[in-house]
This record gives sequence, C-alpha cells and structure tokens, in this order.
Amino acid sequence: MTAPAIHLWRLLKWGRILARHGALSGIERDPNTPTPVRRLARIARIGARVPAVPRYADAFQAIGPAAIKLGQTLATRPDIVGEAASNDLMRLQDALPPVPYDTIHAAMTRAFQRDPAELFASIDPVPVGAASIAQVHRGVTTDGRTVAIKVLRPGVEEDFTRAIDTYEWAAAQVEAMGGELSRLRPRLVIETFKRWTARELDLRREAASASELADAMTAEPDFLVPKIDWQRTTGRVLTLEWIDGIKLSNRAALVEAGYDMQALANTLVHAFLRQAIAEGFFHADMHQGNLFALPGGKIAAIDFGIMGRIDRRARVWLAEILYGLITGNYKRVAEIHFEAGYVPPHHNVAEFATALRAVGEPMRGMAVKDMSIGMMLDGLFNITRDFDMQTQPHLLLLQKTMVMVEGVATSLDPDINLWDAAAPFVREWIRTELGPEAAVADRLVEGFRTLSRLPDLVRNIERRFPNPPGAPPEPPLKHIEVLRVGGGWRYALVALVSAGASLGLGWVLWG
Repeated sequence: MTAPAIHLWRLLKWGRILARHGALSGIERDPNTPTPVRRLARIARIGARVPAVPRYADAFQAIGPAAIKLGQTLATRPDIVGEAASNDLMRLQDALPPVPYDTIHAAMTRAFQRDPAELFASIDPVPVGAASIAQVHRGVTTDGRTVAIKVLRPGVEEDFTRAIDTYEWAAAQVEAMGGELSRLRPRLVIETFKRWTARELDLRREAASASELADAMTAEPDFLVPKIDWQRTTGRVLTLEWIDGIKLSNRAALVEAGYDMQALANTLVHAFLRQAIAEGFFHADMHQGNLFALPGGKIAAIDFGIMGRIDRRARVWLAEILYGLITGNYKRVAEIHFEAGYVPPHHNVAEFATALRAVGEPMRGMAVKDMSIGMMLDGLFNITRDFDMQTQPHLLLLQKTMVMVEGVATSLDPDINLWDAAAPFVREWIRTELGPEAAVADRLVEGFRTLSRLPDLVRNIERRFPNPPGAPPEPPLKHIEVLRVGGGWRYALVALVSAGASLGLGWVLWG
C-alpha cells in the first residue's frame, strides 16, 4: 500500500504543473472547495508565474498519459471542474511524441512471441498517430492486406497504476470532507475512469468492442467499423482493417471532394442515436480525429478503447426524456426522472418540470450555431443541485459523447438542428419499443417464461415435501388436478396451466 506521504508528494508535483498553467485558480476561488484542498492549491502555487487565462488541457498534457485520460473524464463533468475548464479539456486529443520504432518493434516481438516479419510483409516505421496509451503504424500483412497496427506504449500500465492509486486516495480524502464535493461523488468519477482505462490497456477488449459494434450497426449501412484481424491481435497489439478516407476534422478537404455536409452530419447523428438508444452500446470517443468520410457519403469510426453501455430500462428513460424535450412535454420528462429514482421523492414533480422548461424551452427550434450548449449544461447542473440529484454512472459517458457528436455535427453543418434530426429516430424507436404491439409481445414472452418454470417448481416442491414411505402419492398443490394414467399416478397441471393461459390471454386483451 502506498504511503500517504507519497500521495501528497505526487499531488504537490502535479499541482505545481497545474499552477504554472493557471489551472488551480478556479479551485481557490470556488466557495465549495474544502479548506484543506484550497490550502494545498495555494502551496502548489507558491512562486509560480500564473497566466491570465488558464490552460487546463495544456496542463494535463504536460503531466503525462494518465493525466490526459483523467482530463478527458473531467471534461464530462462541468459540475465538478466548471464550464470553462470542461470546454478547454475537450481539446485533449491524446497527441504525444511517438516512441522510437525500435522500441515498438521490440514490444510487438514480445507480444507475438515471434518476429513481426512472420506476420507482416512491411510496417511503416513512421507512426500515423501517437496517443497517451498507444501508437499506430500502417502495415501490410503477408497475404497483402493493408492494416493499421496499434501497439501499447511500453511501461504505460505501470504509469497508470501509480497515478490511479493516488487519484483514488485523493478522491477518498475529498469525499470524506462532505459538503458539495461529497454529493458530486469524486470516488465514483475515479472508479469510472479506472474502468475505462482497464479496457483501453487490453487491446483484445478493444477488438471485441469493435466487433460487437460492427454487429450492432448492420442496420446503419452508412456507418462502418473496420474489421479486426484476430490472428494478429493480442493484449498489447491490435491489428485491424486500414481506413482510407478523409477525417471529418478536415472540412475543406471534404468540401473539395464533393461530400454533402448536411447528409454527413445527419448520418453521424442517426448512427449515434442507434448506438445509444436502440443498441445500448456506443462509441464513446467520437471526436473528429476518430471519424472518416468514405466514398458514397459513408462514415467510418476508429479507436474503440472507450465504449459506453446502457441497459434497456435506462434507454427507455433516455428516449422518453429526449422526446419529451423535443416535443416540450416537460411534465413527462420530470415524471421519468422521479420514476427512475434520479430525483429524491420528497421533491415536487411539477416544480421539477418547471425547472426543466426553463432550460429546454429556449433551445427548441434553434440551430446549434445559435445555442449555447455550455449555458444549457450549466442550467441542467444547477437543477441537479437544487433537486439533490446524484451522479448517474451510466450517463457520464453518454453525456460526454453527446457533446462530442454535437460538436462534430455542427462543424459539418452549422445550421443543423439536432432536435429535428433526432426526432424521427426517437419517435420510431419509442413506437416500436413502447407501443401496444411491443407491450403485448413483452407480456406474452413473460407469461410463457413463467409457465416454462412450473415443472421445476413442482419438482422442487416434491423434493422439499416428500411423501412418507408406503403412503399414496398426493398432489403437491391443491389446485393441481390429479389424473390416473395406466397403473400409476401422474401429475397434470391442468388447472394451473389453464389459469396461466387465461391470465396470458387477459394480458393480451386488456393490457
């Protein structure tokens, strides 16, 4: 176990870097900051030349790979770091100086336990991308396919382990101080960050995520996921199909190539909604550098290290919330929050609906270019404070990804109205999943599952209450009719099955 003195030393060292970039000024000014934290920030700032405008992203970049990933996590939490810091942290794109190719080649040899030349005809020593966890090289397999080869940086696991250890310790100390920071659940933030990182440090899991997403997106033929080369993939090396397209960040090249920018933006929004609402499994790092335009107006995604998952109940709530905001049905949105347990029951539903209206109504019918997403998020987080709402873990990634997708869609088509783009998809999904036909199907399935468990129920009762030796067998339940078949007794679940069938029919007819 790491000693508290070591944690404090690391925090002070990181604090010095944050101070030099002006990233501690907000902590010192925030009235909700606990006194011990404010004191530590002041100590870290001693002697530092603080710039007038804080550079949060630059500070996390200077600290190192683990801090970059933490900064990306905090970018989803303007309620913790503030709107200005959250917006600036969105600039973090994982760009780091590359590792020398000799080091990468040695890492590949250890991962494959043989010379990479046995698997690849050629590998370009100049990387096409170098991120905080891995870097990517272009290669050609021995059977002639062009592929992207992603290799973990040597020593990255140890660096993350040390950093996360201190993050967890610091979060526990701060949360124990109570107050506003306790409500924001910093330990949960670090735990979420730890889970994301664990997935990214095992490239087999990233490969599995890409494969699963490809299966889920068959209904969206204009959104493509590269194929995985499983024979050339290990925990430390990922090999996948090479994507030859134009990055969505290069708008000028897209226009020159003749792409329909409005169509690309709508394809992106629809692909995200299908992932998040219809499938419950979504790419959670959809920034412009990870998205490519391909011939035919298609979009391809790369980098599947961070993925989000939402269960069906949460997806239903999400769809109804989105549709309620789109249609202005704030009362229903408020009711959903209470039904989901997001808002404690001692609050008033009507008051919460009014608070939602104050945030949502100014945004309806406006193009994204005329909206202030920062102001909207600030309003929503003020609501969470006023109504004692705690952070929902499964919505952290979703919130971050929605902001990212919105930003990319706006860069493609500044006049896009996300409400209008989302409404048809959300409306159809609600009709399909929550309409009368779906309700009947769900009840029929539930009824048949119940009936299928009855034989096991009878056998369990027989084992629990056996007949004494020599006694004639008796039915285990008085509602089961006993029929004599041949020379022995057989149980027939006539009454029970009939009652179950009648109940199922009643569900179908009367709901």
